[in-house]
Amino acid sequence: MTVYATLDSPLGELLLVGVESATAPGGTALVSLSVPGQKGGAVVQDGWRLAPEAFAGIAAQLRAYFAGELTRFDIEYAADAPGTDFQRRVWAQLDAIEYGTTASYGEIARRIGASSVQVRAVGTAIGRNPLLVVRPCHRVIGSDGSLKGYAGGIERKQALLGLEGALSPTLTP
Repeated sequence: MTVYATLDSPLGELLLVGVESATAPGGTALVSLSVPGQKGGAVVQDGWRLAPEAFAGIAAQLRAYFAGELTRFDIEYAADAPGTDFQRRVWAQLDAIEYGTTASYGEIARRIGASSVQVRAVGTAIGRNPLLVVRPCHRVIGSDGSLKGYAGGIERKQALLGLEGALSPTLTP
């Protein structure tokens, strides 16, 4: 069964979507975390059940993150979440970018063994990340240090990098 909840945050009201899981803490594996107005973000569907209690642990981690008290999430993602093998390889590299640091799109491409002509495909895969904030696609920047594309909007990307202390004079919108 698909369950959902909303959570107020400095980025606006987050929509958390999950599926019931016997192995996940709190019994819910996260499928999607989106922000208002997000390109390709989730929208509540008929048949989904509002279940804020199912996301209590995830919500606590998000609140601690936004308070500057948490630098790494411990959240189970749904095993059958959408995504191609290529996207999953890219997303795994997002999970490897440490709090307070950034990586370029080209670096992500190199890490997965993609050619220089596949950098755009890497960017597309990052743009389709269904787990904003917790899978830190906001930590990926242009090779020139500029803040490029973010499904939740550049202002939110800048806010998240600022929260993490990863903004420098070379990082510009």
